[in-house]
Amino acid sequence: MSAVVGIVIVYLLLFVKLPFFIFMPGTAEEIKPMVTIAKGSDIEKGTLMLTTVRVADANMVNYLIGLVHPYEEIQPKTSVLKKGESEQEYSQRQEYVMLTSQASAIQAAYTHAKIPFHISHEGVMVLQTLPGLSGEKVLKPGDILLKVGDKEVKVAQDLLDSLKGKKAGESIPITFMRNKAEQQATLALGALPLQAGEKEARAGIGVVPADMQSVKADQADQQVTIKAGEIGGPSAGLMFSLEIYNQLVPEDITKGYRIAGTGTIETDGTVGPIGGIQHKIIAADREKAEYFFAPKDMTYKDGTQISNYSDAVHRAEQIKTKMKIIEIGSMDDALKFLAALPPKEVEKSKK
Repeated sequence: MSAVVGIVIVYLLLFVKLPFFIFMPGTAEEIKPMVTIAKGSDIEKGTLMLTTVRVADANMVNYLIGLVHPYEEIQPKTSVLKKGESEQEYSQRQEYVMLTSQASAIQAAYTHAKIPFHISHEGVMVLQTLPGLSGEKVLKPGDILLKVGDKEVKVAQDLLDSLKGKKAGESIPITFMRNKAEQQATLALGALPLQAGEKEARAGIGVVPADMQSVKADQADQQVTIKAGEIGGPSAGLMFSLEIYNQLVPEDITKGYRIAGTGTIETDGTVGPIGGIQHKIIAADREKAEYFFAPKDMTYKDGTQISNYSDAVHRAEQIKTKMKIIEIGSMDDALKFLAALPPKEVEKSKK
């Protein structure tokens, strides 16, 4: 009997998920192996690193540890997931925003390096399916919609246009891509939930769509390819743009230093705030980064404040790191800081 009780206790402690996520320091990873350019420069003497936050499902054991651990953070899942969003859909959303962040990073780097480019629309990704509608039964988050009937779907508006005037109960054939394999299905239209300002329900298949696009260099040998594995989210945008730029220009902007950082990137090079910077400081320090690029503190019109730089400095002081925290508002800020750095002297081996 005691053995059974023990098994039950272990099961409750380790295997029953609680409605919380635990955030903790992740990794600081060299970006160069993730970025490929056929005609890219290969003289990087230093290292540019992206930083991550590790997110774990809470069980009773790690929840209790998280309550007392100084560098772990517990958040309810409801504060992370959107309304009606599953954890699988959240993961897919993170993958999507990473892809869009990479596209923005490429565009920002091309613009700063004066590389001619153009935008190519690649279809529409399914981010989420709505319960009770036909899309939920056939489609999965991550599927790419290619056609509705015989009309190509390049952007989300194409999907909306193809459904205009149709009624719930009608059927439409769709063509979509899953795991690089093209598939077809026929879906019955249903009544979509009313949106703000709507008086009559529209007919639809019940998906949350997102445009897929890629940035193409006019010259093929300057095309950027990024393979970041399972890293999700938009926060590596700044560091990707710097690595891409470094491979496109003849000089080495790292000058031999180990540089980590974080921040979203807009196509014009503007750097935006991110979450979990206090965890990323620890990850960067573990990998012996000498400088850390942190998005500048921001105050929005509604009074909301996001203090990335201040939070980064506070955590850096807590762990007594020698790493210097640099406040960055744009890609230009980062490039100007790097341009002003003296080349790092290589330490000579002692004899």
